[in-house]
Amino acid sequence: MDIQLEKKKGIRKKHIPYIAGGALFLLLLGWIIFGDHSSTLKIDARGISIGAAKQDLFHDFVRVDGQVQPITVVQLSPQEGGIVEEKVIEEGSQVSKGDVIVRLSNSQLDLQILSAEAELAEKQNFLRNTQVAMEQDKLNNQNEQLSLELETTRKRRAFQQQEQLYKENLIAKEEYLQAKEDYDLAIKKYELISARLLQDSIMRTVQIDQMEDNLANMRKNVLLVRQRKENLNIRSQINGELGLLDVVLGQNISPGQKIGQVNDLSDYKIEALIDEHYIDRVRTGLSATFERQGASYGLIVRKVFPEVREGKFRTEFVFTGERPENIRSGQTYYINLELGQPAEGILIPKGTFFQSTGGSWIFVLDADGKKAYRRNIRIGRQNPQYYEVLEGLEAGEKVIVSSYESYKDNQVLILE
Repeated sequence: MDIQLEKKKGIRKKHIPYIAGGALFLLLLGWIIFGDHSSTLKIDARGISIGAAKQDLFHDFVRVDGQVQPITVVQLSPQEGGIVEEKVIEEGSQVSKGDVIVRLSNSQLDLQILSAEAELAEKQNFLRNTQVAMEQDKLNNQNEQLSLELETTRKRRAFQQQEQLYKENLIAKEEYLQAKEDYDLAIKKYELISARLLQDSIMRTVQIDQMEDNLANMRKNVLLVRQRKENLNIRSQINGELGLLDVVLGQNISPGQKIGQVNDLSDYKIEALIDEHYIDRVRTGLSATFERQGASYGLIVRKVFPEVREGKFRTEFVFTGERPENIRSGQTYYINLELGQPAEGILIPKGTFFQSTGGSWIFVLDADGKKAYRRNIRIGRQNPQYYEVLEGLEAGEKVIVSSYESYKDNQVLILE
C-alpha cells in the first residue's frame, strides 16, 4: 500500500528566482514612477560663484572708455604743392589765426607767374597799339568827313548859282543838270562817310570793351597766380595749439596732403567706442557721468556716428558743467552712459554663466544649498553690475553665476 507524502509548506528553492525577479521589477517600476531621472553632476562648491537675486532699482547704463579730444581739430593741408623750405613753428607751440607754420617753395609756380605777367604785358601793349591805330583811323575819317562837308557846301553853292542862271535862261540846261548832279553826289558821299564814322565808332567801342574785358581777366589771372604763390605759406586757420606737424626740410608736399593739425583748446570733447549691441539705444541728448579725483562730472551725447567698425560705433560727448582740472588731450575717462530711467526689478550679479546660457536658463540652489537645479529664466536689460531678470526668479533665491562650460548639459548639480 502506497504512502501519500505531504507537500512541504513555505518558499521552496525553485521559487527564489521568481521572487527576486518580481522584487526587481517592482523596484524598477517604482524608480520609473517616483524616481528623479535628471542627469546629475557632483562639483566642488569652492570653485563656483554664487549670487543672490534681489528686488532693487535697476540703473540702465553702460560703461565705456572715452578719450579726451580737443573740441575742434583743423587739418593742415596745403592748397599748393612744393618743397618744404622752412618750419616756422614746432609741434606743441601755441599759434594764432594767420600765423605761418610752414613755408614751401615751388619753382614751377614761379615760372607760371612770370609767364602770366609776360602775357599780360603783351596784351596791354597790343591793346595800346590797337587803340592808337583806331584813334588814327578815326582822325583820318574825320578829316575825310570835313573835306566832304566842304565839298558839299561848295557844290551846293555852285548848284544854287547854276539854278538861278538857268531860270533866267542865261545858261544851257546841261550845265544846270551837271551842277545838280555834282551837288547830289557830294551829299551822298557826305552821308556815306557820316554813316561809316558812326559804324566805326560803334565797332571801335565794342572792340575796345572786349579787349578791356580780356585784359581785366588776365589781370585777375595774374592776381590768382600770385595768390597761389602766397598759398605756399601754410597758415593756421584758428587760435590753438599745433598738435601735429609731420614734415621735414626738403620734403616734397602734394596739394591736399595732410601734414599736421591745429587743436582748438578752448574746450574739449570725449570720444568713445561703444559695442554695436547698444547702437539702437544710444542717441544724441543722453546723459552720462564719470568720476575723476573724487568728483563727478556731467556729459551729454553730442553726436552718434552710424558706421560700425569691428563691432563698435563711435560717439562724441561734451561737458554740461565743469571740466576736470589739468584736463589733457588723450586722457582716458570711464564713462557711465545712462540709457534709460531707473526701474524696480529682480536683479542678479553679472557672471560668466551668460556666455553658456545666453540668459535663457540658470542653476538655482535649493533651500539648504546642497543642490542646484536648472531653471528657465528670461533676462532683460543689463548694466556693468547686474542683469535684470524678467521671469523665472524670486527675490532671495541664490544662483550660480560662474561659468557653466564644464556642466552646461546637466540638470542637477550636487555641491560638495
